[in-house]
Amino acid sequence: MEEKLNLCEEWDKTFPKSEKVNHRKVTFHNRYGITLAADLYEPKNSSGKLPAIAVCGPFGAVKEQASGLYAQTMAERGFLSIAFDPSFTGESGGNPRYVASPDINTEDFQAAVDFLSVQENVDSEKIGIIGICGWGGLALNTAAIDTRIKATVASTMYDMSRIGAKGYFDANDSEEERHNLRVTYNTQRTEDYKTGTYKRAGGVVDPLPEDAPFFVKDYYDYYKTKRGYHKRSLNSNDGWNVTGTMSFMNMPILTYTNEIRSAVLVIHGEKAHSCYMSKDAYSNMVKDSKYTDNKELMIIPNAVHTDLYDRLDIIPFDKIEEFFNTYLK
Repeated sequence: MEEKLNLCEEWDKTFPKSEKVNHRKVTFHNRYGITLAADLYEPKNSSGKLPAIAVCGPFGAVKEQASGLYAQTMAERGFLSIAFDPSFTGESGGNPRYVASPDINTEDFQAAVDFLSVQENVDSEKIGIIGICGWGGLALNTAAIDTRIKATVASTMYDMSRIGAKGYFDANDSEEERHNLRVTYNTQRTEDYKTGTYKRAGGVVDPLPEDAPFFVKDYYDYYKTKRGYHKRSLNSNDGWNVTGTMSFMNMPILTYTNEIRSAVLVIHGEKAHSCYMSKDAYSNMVKDSKYTDNKELMIIPNAVHTDLYDRLDIIPFDKIEEFFNTYLK
């Protein structure tokens, strides 16, 4: 039985509502029994069975931010699209709150495909997914297991397992660093169990220190300003639980990406701090693969990480539309 969710019915997105699409809230459940909340966007005056796309991300964001913008834009271009909140976050169900899981979050994408597959106005043979930031990595992980997905876009991608185990730029890639992190996590687990609460890690730092690294300033400019702030976004507010992303350091998510037979487009900004993750993920995906003809890496000149969250003048939607039109035949 699905959980009863408390869904906001008014328009509370970080982007304006399009007059070219119809919008409504929907729910669906994953195979762990968690009910997920989504915004569904469909082209106005459409008929017949449409190609469909499920969108999620960035990691720690909500569907009212970048994923909703992507979904609405793709609906303007003829696709039935949903943007969903992952388990334990936003308007979706699941307890405790503010935790992430490489397994359950991959399942969330598959559950979105379940939902789209049975809609009367969707062609179940024409389903794609878009993952943004940390959900770009999870999108590739989903494409590696779900053969119903015919095309995948990973935009400004993070590999959360790599970040969890090695830190930014692999700067903490040592047994000693990982041991210290494990001690920190497990000490916090004991404290959380004692108190019956989960300590939050904090979202994007605020106020912003003058000596903050550029990528922190980049995140601040999106999550902590009118541009991208949302009251339900973890990154805009108190962040994940301290132990909320712990399992990623122990569970590599991109093990079988070189066995993905379906089409994949990886997009990243040239100046993004995270660009190395897309380049490496793409290289590993095509290495020793028999299925390279439908794989592509697209680097956007001069773009930074959050430019691909909401900059309509930078996100290559023409390319994304062409990609899905080609592979959701």
